[in-house]
Amino acid sequence: QVQLVESGGGLVQPGRSLTLSCAASGFTFRRYPMSWYRQAPGEERESVATISDDSRTIYADSVKGRFNISRDNAKNTVYLQMNNLQPEDTAVYYCNVHYFGRDRWGRGTQVTVSS
Repeated sequence: QVQLVESGGGLVQPGRSLTLSCAASGFTFRRYPMSWYRQAPGEERESVATISDDSRTIYADSVKGRFNISRDNAKNTVYLQMNNLQPEDTAVYYCNVHYFGRDRWGRGTQVTVSS
């Protein structure tokens, strides 16, 4: 029922930008906080950014000032604008919602930052 579909990942050079999208369905999107997580090889999954139902935002220190999370409730979509990307940002990026007591995840989209 709950479905989260990420898109927009790819290979980019350091210093460039990418915007990820997450299309959500199966729940009342506008009522729920949405998050982006990422997981690099050999590392634990970490929260990158969260946006509340009323569009308050929280960012990990590692991306603060470079990334921006936003949402379009009319389109049931959450975005992650990533600027000045660095190799350390290389990871699979996942969309997340905590719904009915459980974390729900998309399949993820790969972001690779390399020259």
